[in-house]
Amino acid sequence: MTTTTPARTEFSVAGQPEYDRRGPVRWIVSHQLRNPWHLAGFLIGSVAMVVLNSMVPGLVGDAFDAVLDESADRRAELATIAVVLLVVVVGRTVLDFVARLCTEVLAKRIERDARDELYVSLLGKSQTFHNRQRVGDLMARGANDVRQLGTMFSPGIDLLVDSLTQGIVPIVFIAFLDPRLLVAPLIFAVAFVWSIRRFMRRLSPVSASLREHYGTLNAGLNETIRGIEVVKATGQEEQELGKFSRNARRYRDAYVEQGLIQARYLPTLLLSIATAGGLLHGLWLLDAGELSVGGLITYIGLLGLLGFPAFISIFSFSLVQNGIASANRLLALMREETELDHNEAGHVAPMRGAVEFQDVTFTYGGQPVLEHLSFRIEPGQTVAIVGETGAGKTTLTKLVNRIYDVTSGRILVDGVDVREWNLDSLRSQISTIEQDIVLFSRPVHENIAFSLGQQASRDDVVRAAKDAQAHEFVTALDDGYDTVIGERGVTLSGGQRQRLAIARALLTDPAILVLDDSTSAIDSATEDEIQRAIQRVLEGRTTLLITHRLSQIRWADKVLLLQRGRLVDEGSHDELLGRCALYRRIFAHYDEAFDGGDGKAAG
Repeated sequence: MTTTTPARTEFSVAGQPEYDRRGPVRWIVSHQLRNPWHLAGFLIGSVAMVVLNSMVPGLVGDAFDAVLDESADRRAELATIAVVLLVVVVGRTVLDFVARLCTEVLAKRIERDARDELYVSLLGKSQTFHNRQRVGDLMARGANDVRQLGTMFSPGIDLLVDSLTQGIVPIVFIAFLDPRLLVAPLIFAVAFVWSIRRFMRRLSPVSASLREHYGTLNAGLNETIRGIEVVKATGQEEQELGKFSRNARRYRDAYVEQGLIQARYLPTLLLSIATAGGLLHGLWLLDAGELSVGGLITYIGLLGLLGFPAFISIFSFSLVQNGIASANRLLALMREETELDHNEAGHVAPMRGAVEFQDVTFTYGGQPVLEHLSFRIEPGQTVAIVGETGAGKTTLTKLVNRIYDVTSGRILVDGVDVREWNLDSLRSQISTIEQDIVLFSRPVHENIAFSLGQQASRDDVVRAAKDAQAHEFVTALDDGYDTVIGERGVTLSGGQRQRLAIARALLTDPAILVLDDSTSAIDSATEDEIQRAIQRVLEGRTTLLITHRLSQIRWADKVLLLQRGRLVDEGSHDELLGRCALYRRIFAHYDEAFDGGDGKAAG
């Protein structure tokens, strides 16, 4: 349920519940309203358990009066009280079990649902959003902050509801016992509410700071571990240790500050004063003959029940406050707007592969990356994109499949603006092989079949691996296609990773293929075999080729020359060598560029 407009997203799940994200408390409540029976079982069970618990002092008081009353049939009356007490205790135990069970279910379900919601939200965020995030902080939010939501319910809200009801129900019982005895408990109740409000106001910013410092600590640790090779190669262990120590110290200081606030918690002192005052008041009424001994015992027992909220509130309120702070951190991610949308009702059609840029400008962080690009690529053409480092070559290709959106101008695929395409339809027909290959810690066959959602048959996977010249080394692995490779493919060489990435792209049978320096780590002999395989597979398909190899540039039907985000010239390799000074300068230190040999371009 929600009363807010769904945020733009690149990915969504049909039938996924929507929640009220206007605030952390509204969001938490909207989650738990999906579990009405467990919520009712928890609330009713907790309240009924406290009511039965508050009956015990009265029964004990009645037993005292029965013992002191010499005229009554003590044995029968005490037997009746004992039976009733037994029923109350058994009922209290059953209700307590039901309430605790329901609370645990609510805690685990909000963890599960919040984790699913966060994961779907992150999958739907744009690349620009993810570029701004620290992986360690995202992991802290997805793991620790989600876990805090469960802890907030069990034992946090579980104890909080018990303490609140046990702070109210005994006072109601005291009112039925003798309204004059309400003086001490009501004064305590007012002072308790005031002190709790004061406690929460001071605790709230500290809890938020605690969660933020934890995220920073985790992000720093993640960065260091991921970059451990650079840290060791440059001898910067001491610097990284100092950074980690500073982050850990800030996290510790936040915990200490939280402890100092909790140390100045007043309700326990207020309860002691209220109990002493209530006892004096009760003794005065007993001495005046207006209260029986059993009534005094009942009164003191009911006052004793107020000790539970006084003592446990410091713990339960801290857990709830930490949970709300964690919910805020999760919502901050999920509510952040993404630049792109799924466009579920957009254009869906088989793609021919025509690409046209019409006066395209793209800025990132306020800085122009590409400016006023206009060109056309016909279906089936192979186009090489050349330029010095930082010219915007990779950025250009990422505009075609809407990893980023243009700032101005239009990009047409088969005559349709990419923003009007259904995002799934657009991206499923465009494959990209980048220089920085991303592989997953999964079996080889799952990595190759990843682009088809694991729907490819083993025969198709093997065929794609053979076309990418990967079959031979895969079968040489211990478990062949079932070999689990390390995270990001660290157990494979650079050439092996790139061949698996090429196999993954070929398996999708794309209409448009983007090769971003994808054969840089492959020896010349293997590259020639791969190029022949790609040429066979890509007949009639459009290819955007970012490369440093002159052999591949000559293979292209057209070359686009970029400089500082602008299109300087376009044409064949020979045409640009003949008429473009910048193009000649890029290849000037390769004599092969002019005599027909092979070489690499700069940058």
